[in-house]
Order: sequence, then structure tokens, then C-alpha cells
Amino acid sequence: MDVLSLLKEDHRTVAALLDEAQECEPGDRRLDGLATKIEKALTVHAAIEEKFFYPMLRERSEESEDSVDVFEAYTEHELVKRLIALLKSGRQPAEKFKAELQVLGENVKHHVKEEESTIFGLARQLLAREELEELGEEMAAAKRQMTAASRNGARRKTPARKTARSRKTTGARTRRKTR
Repeated sequence: MDVLSLLKEDHRTVAALLDEAQECEPGDRRLDGLATKIEKALTVHAAIEEKFFYPMLRERSEESEDSVDVFEAYTEHELVKRLIALLKSGRQPAEKFKAELQVLGENVKHHVKEEESTIFGLARQLLAREELEELGEEMAAAKRQMTAASRNGARRKTPARKTARSRKTTGARTRRKTR
């Protein structure tokens, strides 16, 4: 699969999740799960673009306007990362969380629109068909690896963290009662 098809597929997947989240009311139980899926998908997507795709375009860009377009894409990624961090920092109150998710969605949709027109056009100009294919395969492999590592890491970390917290909380309650 060529890199542009891979990225478009990611864009459509995230857009579908964002649309589903948009349909939810504040406090809907589905929102938390959707937000987690969106966060993971965007994190992996941005990482592979920044590691493989954008550097190649930046390196090949001869005109300053093309370089500005690539740096704009990096900057939009930074904004999305900050919005993801905001989402992760807390899910309450429900109306605030829903608003944060909406703002993330608006920014992602803007980025996708610009990327699929400007950046993809630049890639078609600067990269040969074979390079687009090779880059797509390389990025697909990296995506699979990151997704698997993310799943495995989440399984290992969560129980230990919860156990440590519950021990601290239980101990604090016991100490208060005995005083």
C-alpha cells in the first residue's frame, strides 16, 4: 500500500470515531472509550508521519514555501498532541470533556483537509511512485509495531498502578480511623 493510501485510511478511521463521538451527548458512557481510541489512533498516526513521511518531504523540499507547508503540518501535530494531553488530564465535568473532544475533532479535520491537499500534492511531486509504495510499507510495519507495543504496555502498567494506589488509599483510611 502506498503511503498516501495508508494515511488516508487512518484519516477515515479517526474521522469515523470523531463523528461517533460528536453524536454522543455529554456524559454518554461511550465517550470515554471513543476518546481513548481516538487518542491512540492519533498518537500512532502522528508518530509515523513525523518519523518517516514529513522528514522525507522536508529533505526534498527545495522551495521555501514547500518547507513552510511541511513545518505547518508539524505544528498542527503539536497542537493535536496538546489537545490529546488535555483530554487525558481529566474526563470531568462531562460538558467540558465533550467540548475538548469537539475542539480536537475540529483541529484534526482541518489538518486532514490541508494535508490531503497540500502535503499529499507535495509528496506526489517530490517522491517517485516506488518511493511512495516503499514508504507506505515501512510506515505500515511501524504502525503495526507501535500499536502492538501500545496494547502490551497498557496491559502491563495498569494493574500495578491501580494496586499501588489502592494500597495507599486503604492505608490512609485505616490510619484515620484509628486516631
